[in-house]
Amino acid sequence: MPKITYIDATGAQRTVDADTGSTVMEAAIRNNIPGIEAECGGACACATCHVYVAEDWRAKVGEPTPMEEDMLDFGYDVRPNSRLSCQIKVTDELDGLVVTTPEKQA
Repeated sequence: MPKITYIDATGAQRTVDADTGSTVMEAAIRNNIPGIEAECGGACACATCHVYVAEDWRAKVGEPTPMEEDMLDFGYDVRPNSRLSCQIKVTDELDGLVVTTPEKQA
């Protein structure tokens, strides 16, 4: 079972087990990770599950789709490594993934 580490804006880290085939957002919600609101429930219709992907994971996670980029326009403090966690599918290759939540969600 892949492990994902979530770091909040204060630097607090929480590492959780994530089900393969779920999303980084779903793993956060199941484990009560603060900073992931997920108001649309994973439909890529808001930006309240915005995360920053650690630089050394960007290539494995991949780039956002055009639809995701449109939603990120509504995010707070969007950066080149910004992604919506609802759009990142958990695979065995993402074991050890590190993401950081922004100071606030849009």
